[in-house]
Amino acid sequence: MKAIVHEGAAGLDGVSCRDMPEAVPKQGEIRVRLKAAGLNHRDLFVLHRHKEAEPPLIIGSDGAGIVDAVGEGVTSVTKGDKVIINPGIGWPENSEAPPAGFEIVGLPFHGTFAESIVISAENAVPKPAHLSWEEAGVLSLAALTAYRALFTKGNIKAGMTVLIPGIGGGVATFLLQFAKAAGAAVYVTSRSEQKRREALKLGADKALDSAADWAEALGGEKVDLVIESVGAATFNQSLEQLKKGGTIVTFGSSTGDEVTINLRNFFYGQFHMHGSTLGSGEELKDALQFIEKHELRPVVDQTYKLNQFKEAFTRIENAEQIGKIAFAIE
Repeated sequence: MKAIVHEGAAGLDGVSCRDMPEAVPKQGEIRVRLKAAGLNHRDLFVLHRHKEAEPPLIIGSDGAGIVDAVGEGVTSVTKGDKVIINPGIGWPENSEAPPAGFEIVGLPFHGTFAESIVISAENAVPKPAHLSWEEAGVLSLAALTAYRALFTKGNIKAGMTVLIPGIGGGVATFLLQFAKAAGAAVYVTSRSEQKRREALKLGADKALDSAADWAEALGGEKVDLVIESVGAATFNQSLEQLKKGGTIVTFGSSTGDEVTINLRNFFYGQFHMHGSTLGSGEELKDALQFIEKHELRPVVDQTYKLNQFKEAFTRIENAEQIGKIAFAIE
């Protein structure tokens, strides 16, 4: 079968589109004939985390397709079912943190950028009928990350104000869509005028230039909740926009892991801070129910074939996308 594989040299130099053996499901497993898959920033990191001495690895965490083989003992899924891949391995139920041994599809195990994947039956969830294959294929990792950060950790409620720095990527666009559907007012930031315009089209109430003075742009208004993924470049500005007693949730650090904050301002502000990462199978099911209820659709930026992986990786590495990048798998 055709697959996007990393082997040898770190980074994109070690990536090729090539033939790989197709696996057969064992007890408790299923094989999904993939129709589409989604590219994430995690896939860029995997190109450096997967070591030169390790065996070839099919990368990719997001995907959707049709079950075409079922292993012994599987009763929850049948051949012909249309499913989305849950990328979280070993985290079935919601908990304060992932259980020991938790992994993500695409490293250390083979991923979704291929014509098929063999996974545990519990990692297959029904595809919402209103979604196209491309929409379903890009959904799970970003939607699950956004749902846990916003609902489980951020405890969003109708009438709240939410700030999302760095709009444009897959998780951020889901955050915007989810928060609006939940009845919140949503403010976003971006360096890109185009991304600010697109965010307003998606329902953002205000779109700020990241280089501007946010407090001035908001007229001194404070927000109830900030969902932070940019990191060092925006973290302190994000804190400054919080109301007393407000909450900041962080799930990423694309501009640096280490941040210096003023502790006195933090405890005088009575702020709450939560870390978040991906989410449980239970939360993915809740997220899909929310998506179906509100008939939400992922924002698909561009769709590529597997052999166009260089163009796809370059686009996400340069942060040119608005929403998710998809692979259509024939």
